[in-house]
Amino acid sequence: MNKIFEKFPFIDHILKGIGQIMLQENRWTGLLFLIGIFMGSWESGIAVLLSTSVGTFTAMKLNYDKSEINAGLYGFSAALVGVALSFIFQTTILIWVLIILGGALAAIIQHFFIAKKIPVFTFPFIIIIWISVFVLHHFTHIPPSELISAKAENLDYDEVITPINGFGEVIFQGGILSGIIFFLAVFISSPAAALYGFAGSVLGAYISHVNGESVEEVHMGLFGFNAVLSAIVFSGFKKMDGFWVLVSVLITVGIDDLLIDNHVLTEVGGVLTFPFVAGTWITLLIQKIFISKKEN
Repeated sequence: MNKIFEKFPFIDHILKGIGQIMLQENRWTGLLFLIGIFMGSWESGIAVLLSTSVGTFTAMKLNYDKSEINAGLYGFSAALVGVALSFIFQTTILIWVLIILGGALAAIIQHFFIAKKIPVFTFPFIIIIWISVFVLHHFTHIPPSELISAKAENLDYDEVITPINGFGEVIFQGGILSGIIFFLAVFISSPAAALYGFAGSVLGAYISHVNGESVEEVHMGLFGFNAVLSAIVFSGFKKMDGFWVLVSVLITVGIDDLLIDNHVLTEVGGVLTFPFVAGTWITLLIQKIFISKKEN
C-alpha cells in the first residue's frame, strides 16, 4: 500500500489533507474519515474528494512549500468546504462549481495565514461557508439538502453515545458508526489526541446541558465537536497539557453557547468551527502570556 502512495504522492497529499481536519498528518486517518463521510452520503464523499483535490492542486500549481503540501495543510479547509456545501444544500450544478472554487480559495487563504505565521486552523473554511450561505440564501432558491433532516431522524440519542457524536459532527456526520470511525481514525494517529478529544466532547456536552441547551442538540454532538478540536490542539503527554486542554475547552464551549443562545451567525450557516478557532486563539494568547511571565 505504501508503494501506491510513493508512486502517486497526490493521493497521499489528499488523504493527509482530509486527516488534518482533526489536526492529524496521517493518511490512514484521512482514509477512515473519507470512509465515514461516504457512509453518510456518497455526494458528500465525492465533494470532499473534489474540494480537497482542488485545494491541493491549487497549492501545487502556485508553488507553495512542498513540505506544507505533503503535510496536507492545504487540504483540510478545502475538505470542510466540500462537505459543508454538500450537506447544507442540494447538490445542483452551482453547488458543485462552488465546491471547486471554494476548495481553491481555501488553499489560497490558508497560504496567506501560513506565510504570516498565524495559526489560522479552519478559519478559511468558515469565511468561505459564511459568505457562500449568505449569498445563496439571498440570491438563489437552492433548496436545503435532505441530509439535514435524515441525520436528525437516524441519530441515536444516549448519554453514552453523545461524546462520540461530537467526533462525527466535526465533519457534519451524525450517528454512532461515523463517530466511532472518526474516533478510531484519530486514535491510530495519536491516542492522546483521541482521548483528550473524547474528554473535551464530554465536558462540552455536560456544560451545555447545565446551561440549559437543547437536550436533543446536546445528544447530537452539536455542543461537543468544537470542544473536540480545541482539546486535540493542546493534547499531549506533559502535565500541563491537560490544564491547557481544560482552559481551551471551557473557553470554546463558553463562546459556542453564547453565540448559539443569542442566535448569532444563524443567517450565514451557524457558528461552524468558529468557537474552536476563537477559543484556541484566546488560549494560545493566555499560554503565551503565562510562559512569558514564567520565564521572567
